[in-house]
This record gives sequence, C-alpha cells and structure tokens, in this order.
Amino acid sequence: MIERLNGGLERKLTLISASAGFGKTTLVSGWAAGCGRPAAWLSLDEADNDIARFLTHLVAALQTVAENIGEDLMSALKSPQPPSIEAFLTVLLNEISALPYPFVLVLDDYHSIDAKAVDTALGFLLEHLPTQMHLVIATRENPQLSLSRLRARGHLTELRDADLRFTPGEASVFLREVMGLSLAADDIMALDTRTEGWIAGLQLAALSMQGREDVSVFIQSFTGDNRYIVDYLAEEVLQRQPEEVRSFLLQTSILERLYGPLCDAVTGQEKGNMRLESLERGNFFIVPLDDKRHWYRYHHLFGEVLSVHLRTDHPGLAATLHRRASTWYGQNGSTAEAIRHSLAAGDLIRVAELIELAWPDMRRQREDAAVLNWLRQLPDALIHDRPVLCVAYAWALLAGGELEAALDRLGEAEQWLEVPVEGNEQPEKLTEMIVVNEEEFRRLPCSIAVYRAAHAQALGDLPNTLKYARQVLDLVTEDDHLPRGAATALLGLASWMSGDLETAHRTFADGIASVQLAGNISDAIGGVIALAAIRITQGRLRQALRTYEQGLQLASEQGDHVLRETADIYIGMSELSREHNDLPAASQHLLRSKEHNENIRFPQNRYRWCVAMARIREAEGELEDALTLLNEAERLFKKDFFPNVRPIAALKTRVWVALGWLDEAFDWVLEQNLSAKDDLSYLREFEHITLARVLLARYKNERADRWLLEVMELLERLLQAAEEGKRQGSVIEILVVQALAHHTAGSSAAALVTLERVLKLAEPEGYVRIFVDEGPAMAALLGAALKQGIAPSYVRYLLSAFNEAKERTPVKDVVIEQLSERELDVLRLLKTELSGPDIARELKVSLNTLRTHTKNIYDKLEVNNRRAAVRRAEELHL
Repeated sequence: MIERLNGGLERKLTLISASAGFGKTTLVSGWAAGCGRPAAWLSLDEADNDIARFLTHLVAALQTVAENIGEDLMSALKSPQPPSIEAFLTVLLNEISALPYPFVLVLDDYHSIDAKAVDTALGFLLEHLPTQMHLVIATRENPQLSLSRLRARGHLTELRDADLRFTPGEASVFLREVMGLSLAADDIMALDTRTEGWIAGLQLAALSMQGREDVSVFIQSFTGDNRYIVDYLAEEVLQRQPEEVRSFLLQTSILERLYGPLCDAVTGQEKGNMRLESLERGNFFIVPLDDKRHWYRYHHLFGEVLSVHLRTDHPGLAATLHRRASTWYGQNGSTAEAIRHSLAAGDLIRVAELIELAWPDMRRQREDAAVLNWLRQLPDALIHDRPVLCVAYAWALLAGGELEAALDRLGEAEQWLEVPVEGNEQPEKLTEMIVVNEEEFRRLPCSIAVYRAAHAQALGDLPNTLKYARQVLDLVTEDDHLPRGAATALLGLASWMSGDLETAHRTFADGIASVQLAGNISDAIGGVIALAAIRITQGRLRQALRTYEQGLQLASEQGDHVLRETADIYIGMSELSREHNDLPAASQHLLRSKEHNENIRFPQNRYRWCVAMARIREAEGELEDALTLLNEAERLFKKDFFPNVRPIAALKTRVWVALGWLDEAFDWVLEQNLSAKDDLSYLREFEHITLARVLLARYKNERADRWLLEVMELLERLLQAAEEGKRQGSVIEILVVQALAHHTAGSSAAALVTLERVLKLAEPEGYVRIFVDEGPAMAALLGAALKQGIAPSYVRYLLSAFNEAKERTPVKDVVIEQLSERELDVLRLLKTELSGPDIARELKVSLNTLRTHTKNIYDKLEVNNRRAAVRRAEELHL
C-alpha cells in the first residue's frame, strides 16, 4: 500500500475510502511521515461544514508546511465583506503555485462533511490543483466529487476496504510487533477471520487479551457482529484500566478534540497533557491532530463507545461536563464551540446569551448560516423574550432569503420597543424582556428599520422601502454615517427600481459617500458598480468609465488588501470595452477580474462575469459558446438588492433569435407572459425590447403583417417611455431595432430617418457593437446612410468595424459541410444503443472502416468519445 501511495503522488488525488476502524488515519500518517514531502494535516469534524471555518482550518493546516501562506486571506475572511469561495481559493492556489517545493495535504475524516459549499470548494481546488500540492482524502464514504472524471483523466489513486483489510500474515505482524502478542497461527487465522481483517477489531481484541492466560478460549468465544463485538471489547478494555484512567476516558468522551487544559477543565483533574501523551503511547485509539502533540481526538468508534458507557454508568453527568467545556471555550475565545457544548448540555439560556453577545462579530464576518442553525435549535419562547436575539434571527433569515420569517422576527422585536402613550395603560406582558447586549439594544430601532427597508427592497415594495429608509434617517444623527449611508443608498435603489435614474444616481452616490465617511471603503468601492450601471442605462458610457476608474483609484489608495474588491469593476469596464468594439481589452478586463475574482459586497460577481464573457463570445460569432456561458450564469445567479433589469433569460432569448431558434424564443415569451399590449415599466423594459426582437424575427420568417404592426406599436410605446425617463441607453437600442423594422418592411426612407436620429445620439458616446451586432441588415442600412451623407465619418468607422469582423458561417452549416454522408449515417447510429460491431453490420462496412469514420467525426466535432459526439450533435440539431 505504501508503494501505491507513493505512486499516487504523481496524480492529483489519493482517496482512502473505507469503513470505520480500517486504519485509514494510521496508514496515511505513517506514510506521510516517510513520503519525502512535507505534509499538512486537517482533521475534519461537523463544525467544518461551515465553509468559513473549513477555509480557516484549511489555511491553518497549510501554514504548517508554508508558514506565511494565506495570511492576507485569513484577514479577508474575517472582514465584514469576506471574499467569495472561488475567489478565496483562486488566491490561495496562486500562493501555492509560488511555492518552490511539493507537499501533501491530508483531509482526514471527510465523511463529517455534508455541506455542498465545502464539496464545491474542494471540487474547485482539485480542478485547479497546482503540481506543488497532492491531496489525500481519508473518509468512511465517498465524497461528493467528480470521481469518475478524475479516474478517466488518470488523476485518482484509490484505496478501499478490500485494500486495507489485514491478511493473516499482516495480522500476525501487527499483533506481534505492535501489540506485543505472540499467538499461534490458528488463533491468528481465527481472529483475522472473525474480524474480517478489521484493524480496529484486532486492536481491541489484542488489548483485551493482554494479561490473559486463556487466549485461545477467549478467541474461540470471540463471535457476533461488529456492533456487539465493539461493545464487548470496549467494556473489557475499560474494566481493566485504573479508575483514574477510566474516569478520564469517560469524561473526556464528550469532546470532539482533546487538549490538555481543556481536559483539565472538563474533568477537574490536572496534567491533562501528560495523560493524553500516555494514552497515545498505549495505543488507546487516540489520534494526534498536530505535530506538536497539543490536540488529539479519540478514534471515532472508541469515542462513541466511551460516550455510551458514560451515559450508562453516570446518567446526567454529560450535561455537567458539556457546561464545563462551554465555559472553557467561552473564556478562550471560541464562541462557536462554547455554543455547541451549551446546546449539548441543554443549557439553552446560555446559548441564547452567547449568540446575543457574539452577533455583532458574526454579522461583521457574515456567519449568518451558523447563527441561523443555532437559533433554530432554541424554542420560540426563549427567543421571543429577547428583542436583540429576535433581530439577529431576522438578519440571519434575510441573508438566507427567508423574507416572510424574517418579517415575523422583526415584529416580535418591535413589540418590546413599544412605548405606552401617557394616560393609556398598556396590557401587561406575561414575561419580562431580557437583554444581554445593551449596546445592540440601544441601536435596535435603527437596526429594525434598516432590515425592514432591506426586506421591502428585496420584495420590490417601493412604498415600504421608502418608509423605513426615511425612518432610519429620522432616528440617526448626522454623524452616524453607516446607518445613514445604508438608508440613503436604499432610497437610491428604490429610485433606480422605479426608473428615475437621475434621482437614483444622486441619492445612491450620497449614501455611498456616507458609507465611505464611516470608513467602510469596501462598500464604497462596491457602490461604484451601481453608479456606473445607472450611467450606462442613461447612455453616458464615458461617465460610466470615469466612475469605474474612480473606483479603481479609491481601491489603489487603500493598499493591496482591497484590490480584490475591484473584480466587479473590471467586469463593468469589460462591457464598456466590448461596446466600443475593443474585444481584446474586454477580454483583458475579464482576465483581471478573474485574477482578483473577489465577490466582497455584491454576490453577483460570478454570474456577471459569465454574462460579460458570453457577450464577448457573441461578438466573436461563437453563439453556442455564449449560450453555454449564459446557462452557467443562470446557475450561479443570486438575487440581491439591485434591480435585475437585464434578466439572463432575456439575454439567452436574444442569442436564440440570432441563431434562428425561434421556437425556443417563443417559449420564453409564453413563459414570461409577455405581450405587445402590456403596460410598460422600467423593470421589464429590457424584456419588452427583447420581445420586439422576437416579433420582428417572426415577421421575417412568416411575413405576416400582424407581427410587424405589433412590433411597430410596441417600439413606439417603448421609445416614448424611455425618452420620458431620460434613459438614453434604452432609447438608442429601441431606435436601432425600429430602424431595422422599417428596413425589413421595405420602408427605406423611414429606416434612414430613424437611423440618422440614433447615430446622432450614439456617436458622442462611441457606440459600436450595438450596430455591428445587428449583422448584414444594419451594414446595408449604414451603407445607404453613407450614400446620403448621413454622419459620414461615424458611419465609415462603423462600416470599418463590420469589415474587420471575421465573416463566420453558422457553426451548424460548417459541420454539416465537413461531415460526409457516410459520417452523418454513422453519427445517427451512434445515438442508438447499437454497439460498434452492430453499427458496422448495419452499414455493411468493416469494423476498421467504422473506426475511421468515427475518428473523423470526433475530430470534426472536436470531441473525444461517443457520448460527447452525441451530445454535440444534439446541440447542433444534427
């Protein structure tokens, strides 16, 4: 097995997946000590399902082999606006890539993980793993990773139960050299057979046999399934220990991790470190978790058996022990562990107090998932009497998207803040209010109003967004910049949602300025995205660019620690470069965004990146690649408080129209319940312009006058609404589509009048792609405009952009032209369940000839297997 592990170093991942007690940890620890590379070790438990804790422990483990790695990341993770998981790992991978030596990272007990976020993070880590690092996972069950893909690529080494079972020869060596027993060959064979080579069973049996004279009799009575065997042997082991050792084992069984001072606090004894070292030397199922032998854990099975005996032998003691552990963790700055042990002790009042005190820090670190999990374990009656806890609950629910439940908790908190009107008696409350965090209680009215405003904004409830944001402004002083800035920014978002863009820009800018005065620079930088987006909708591309540049300047003045927060700015700059037809610059901006790839304040970074790249692919003529990226953007999409004015589904529909996939486009129209007769609003303006494009495409296809009439009427109403709202960016696109509609209908004069109008609006801001993306019809229309002397210099520039664009034949047509008739026949049969020989017989060709055709198909479709060829054919509608 050591040879297999050594051989696996040339691959990305070694997976050791076997049942409990098969010696996974022992095997890996022994191998790691002699593999010739430094080894970082991370033993996982249920607490590591919190992604922030997992990443923190991951970096701490890596720092045992590279002392300074991830230092900045650890600080960023604790900041009020922590980085996204992918961004965090990208920076970490870059630092690993810079190491001058290879090393091994061991993730032990990965079966403790059931959080999708951790699995996703590990999958990303594996996908981009530098050659310096080899990953080892020890687990009782398969991790939720793409193991089949890793196998296919030759990146995976696996060890399973069958690999780890002791043979009789290995069992003999283990019992003799490790456990100090000299047994007859028949006894060893009997033990190995009855334990099925299970190492933990052999170890427990050996401990029970030490000092016995009737070894053979014991072995012959050693029967039954594993559960009963473990219970029996553990009892035998425990009964043979001195009382002080037995007491220590039972009392410390409540701990997931063992540390000398912690054990002393729990047991009331002393010299916990010496006791742990002694247990390790005696092979008492104790596993060191660090090289310095400070932290340990019990073998899981052994620890579970100890817990059973603790409950049986000392009913009620476990709660006392958990309380002691909670006190120790609380005094040593580990709030999460203190809360966990208080929960185990059933001390729910202490849990409530700990959460209330920890909430401000948890809020700054955005550990809303952990807070929500803890609060859900408390009875409503306990929470109801604590207004600060009610608001903390509301915050965690809002962050998790549970808007209705959040509103209920805010209402509970508000009941305690009601002030009786003089002369009126207020009904006597059945319970008394409980406050632990006085400072947070004093800020409660303001906090409640902020969260109510945010709740309303998330629902698109403009009246209540305005009401509660203004309430915050009434509650705070002029110099209380952070809540004042948050409320003002929410007012700006409300104006944006209503389509009053100039008010939105002014108000949101004021809010961001207040936030910046409060010292929250990251939010100020993030606010640049909204300000620039508003300017783009107003058709002020150059002002939008200056806004982005000011954000970058502000970031550069703060030092490297905030540069990660500029990722969204680079995405915005990419979109502007694309519109100016500078596709290399657009791609470069996205590359820089990916290098930073931080999603600090706004969670839409990843999906926005995919959308921006899709638009570049579309400009390059790679429409199906653009669709793939938009599908990924849909998967990554996360709603936040910004108006979603360019839905991804509408962007996909525009690509379908460009591809001629009108059935898909009309399915979208029906799904969205869109009609040319709809009442118009800013929030659906982009969708209605998309509808106009779909209807125009249908007219081109069917030449039915009703579609043209609907398009013209809809565009005229859209134009009027956009002009009234001073949304010049929308006006420009509407006029472009309107000019094309006139051109398609054969009204050349009307088309040129409309085109002249849009050229005058677009030229000062340098619009290019909005014309070039329309293809040959727009090129012909621009040619006619040039003949009539309409904006000649600008039109020549636009026509040169058409000439520079590489003429592309639709991908489907290219493939069909390349594939021969016989290859198309083979491709059709590849979609069936027929085997290769069956296909050869069906086509009446030799197997070698079939292989030649198949290879040619793979090459032309740019795939490497049958399944991928079938999938590619389906994508191309072949």
